[in-house]
Amino acid sequence: MKKLLFFTVVAILFACSSVFAQVTKEQSVAEWTRAKAYTKAYLDAMPADGYAFKPTPEIRSFAGQMLHLADANYFFVATASGKESPMGKTSLEKTAAQTKEATTKAVMDSYDWAIGAIQGMTDAQLQETATMGKDMKVVKGLLLAKGFEHQTHHRGQTTVYHRLKGVTPPPEMLF
Repeated sequence: MKKLLFFTVVAILFACSSVFAQVTKEQSVAEWTRAKAYTKAYLDAMPADGYAFKPTPEIRSFAGQMLHLADANYFFVATASGKESPMGKTSLEKTAAQTKEATTKAVMDSYDWAIGAIQGMTDAQLQETATMGKDMKVVKGLLLAKGFEHQTHHRGQTTVYHRLKGVTPPPEMLF
């Protein structure tokens, strides 16, 4: 019984990793486009005076969370696509004005660039390996999935910021 359970778990893990590896360029573009719209809804829902809001002094402001998300969009997609980020080594989180208008523009620009870079890739390129950091080898399609997971994580964190400011966050947009 234990062997059967072990092999079942291994099969499920293999299937899940294979799903990420088999995402097509079209599917990836569609998901990042949906994520852009969802993130825009989060940005729009927060009032302008909430962009500097920090639930506690130790954590990022709402704008900081969103600009961090944008920085990571550039990083992950540049690494996967091989296209140089228009931001270079600049951190939006550290340099961009953290107003509603400036933050929204910076975040939407990151999605536009990311989606364009992904559109420029082929399905075959999604199966190639990229080097992340000094020596970590990652399949490009999986790297895009990790970038997607990262932006989802930080957008989700801002749900608490909305609630603490008395704002109802946008409803989930899975499809």
